[in-house]
Amino acid sequence: MRKKDLRQNIMLVLLGGMLTLILALGFGLINLPWLNRDEPVTIARDGTETEGKSVQGIQPVLDLQSDDPYIRPAFDGSESLTEDEYNNIQVYQMRNEAVVNVSTEVISYSFFFEPVPQEGSTGSGSIIDKRGYVLTNVHVIEDAVAVYVTLSDGERVEAEIVGSDPENDLAVLKFDPGDRDLQTIPLGDSSELRVGQKVLAIGNPFSFDRTLTTGVISGLGRPIQNSNGTIIQGMIQTDASINPGNSGGPLLNSSGSLIGVNTMIYSPSGGSVGVGFAVPINTVRRVLPDLLEYGQVNRGWLDINPIQLFPELVSYADLPVDRGILISRIDSGGEAAEAGLRGGSRNNAVRYGNTIIYLGGDVIVEIDGTPTYTIAHLYEALEDNRPGDVVDVVYYRGGRRRETQVELIKRPEQFLLN
Repeated sequence: MRKKDLRQNIMLVLLGGMLTLILALGFGLINLPWLNRDEPVTIARDGTETEGKSVQGIQPVLDLQSDDPYIRPAFDGSESLTEDEYNNIQVYQMRNEAVVNVSTEVISYSFFFEPVPQEGSTGSGSIIDKRGYVLTNVHVIEDAVAVYVTLSDGERVEAEIVGSDPENDLAVLKFDPGDRDLQTIPLGDSSELRVGQKVLAIGNPFSFDRTLTTGVISGLGRPIQNSNGTIIQGMIQTDASINPGNSGGPLLNSSGSLIGVNTMIYSPSGGSVGVGFAVPINTVRRVLPDLLEYGQVNRGWLDINPIQLFPELVSYADLPVDRGILISRIDSGGEAAEAGLRGGSRNNAVRYGNTIIYLGGDVIVEIDGTPTYTIAHLYEALEDNRPGDVVDVVYYRGGRRRETQVELIKRPEQFLLN
């Protein structure tokens, strides 16, 4: 009886031990190495497992250089990164090699009035075409006699100015890429942007090349006056740090698409205070074909000689409004005259400084719904119009408000901004 009882006790102990082990494994209290399927592995591009960090349940990593701007690698949760951090890293890896440093050479004059080349301004640019086309700002290449771009591999090559649009502070450069397979930044869409949307800026602030900063869109549709006095409409406002050297660089969305060209900052001190502005990419899309084909944007114009009203002129001529554009002269056989607009009289001329003003003409106060109180407003109102377009013009003749429609002509050379 004792042997039988001993065998029964042993069996009970073994069964109890096995049951305990099964329960411990089930509840994860014991981790057996040979049963662990969370061993460090990575998923290769072909889907096979290779040695590395754990990415359990993650799909194969996508090619970072994919031509599809909206493809992003899946977030794997590894390395203690947040999803936002992971996105920042991926966008930077995809796009930083397509950001170049733009530098210029300008001419200065010595004490003996001899021309001397010297280093000019610097900025950033985005490669938008594998043939070597670079998008940047006009003010980055202003007064340049030579322009250079420094690529991601550190090589500095000379570039030519293909076209410039001072009214939107946009310029296109081109360099010879040789046998390089250039990385490019695809153009996005700025029509659906929202305040609060994440943005990323890559540029060369203070000559620190390909620096990444992040932020959000803090405002949309901002009308900002350019350095040449014109007003750029629809600017994107962001709190992503933009500093000297960032000008001309890309403002990207979280998919890595170009949604704006970083252009200017608001700064009492000269450094970033969290208020930067970028030209929306849809403005670039609109002017880019003309820049590539003609080197400038073909815009429409009223065939008049405009004079911006000022207090002395308003008082002297006893004008019915104190803000607007006086038509000093008009082409008698032109489109504006045919639409009923009237210029001033040669018999009623006055001199103001070096300017001869003919009084008695109509005063334009609005074009296509845009008030034209200044010359800058006149350029603003016609910025997106082409020769042949018809615009609505509101004007005063005497004390009477009138309206007409005028077909635009090609903007004459003397009214092109430099």
